[in-house]
Amino acid sequence: MSEFSKEQLLFLKEQKKQQRIVKISRILILLSFLFLWEFSANVGWIDSFIFCSPSKIALCFWGMVLDKSIFLHIGVTLYETIISFVLVIIVSIFIAVCLWFSKKLSEILDPYLVVLNSLPKSALAPLLIVWLGANKLTIITAGMSVAIFGSILSLYSSFVTVDPGKIKLIYTLQGSRLQALIKVVLPHSLPSIISNMKVNIGLCLVGVIIGEFLAARNGLGYLIIYSSQVFSCGGILLL
Repeated sequence: MSEFSKEQLLFLKEQKKQQRIVKISRILILLSFLFLWEFSANVGWIDSFIFCSPSKIALCFWGMVLDKSIFLHIGVTLYETIISFVLVIIVSIFIAVCLWFSKKLSEILDPYLVVLNSLPKSALAPLLIVWLGANKLTIITAGMSVAIFGSILSLYSSFVTVDPGKIKLIYTLQGSRLQALIKVVLPHSLPSIISNMKVNIGLCLVGVIIGEFLAARNGLGYLIIYSSQVFSCGGILLL
């Protein structure tokens, strides 16, 4: 006998059909957009110097591949992003744990963290250059500044929403607060930590590129600024 009934097989077939339609539709929309963009630039509907075209972007990318400059810039930005991302995770978890351990400390620092999280991080980049100089430390710090305060608040909120009954059970069994953290709070907050990591990697990349706009001689941020200075719209749109 078949493992699935006839109705179930029809349902699965319909689901696969829907998935194929979605994938094909996505590809067609992208190809249609690129074709319309290229066609509009070629016939003069749009200014190809300002709006560029897919073919020019492809040629720009191929030129960077041939001279290997794109790999250098990607590598630099990737390195700075990973460093800032790792530091954000370590520091934010540490501070969130400290806030969870001390309710008084969390009450004192909460408004400051909220204010710091709401600051426009791009406006801090020039100050970071003045304070730290035009170097990689500034860029990594800029990457961290975009993500760290929101990460701390999010992780701390996850820590304090743990079921109080489970923590009381640890205390009832003569467990310490550290044991409650290790055995209850951190396992409960693992999905939140992973979710934060997914968000933070993108935020760190944004922060690093902002830092590279002002304090770098290589990296994707520097390449974007350089492309804008030489009016290379293909390079800007590529990046």
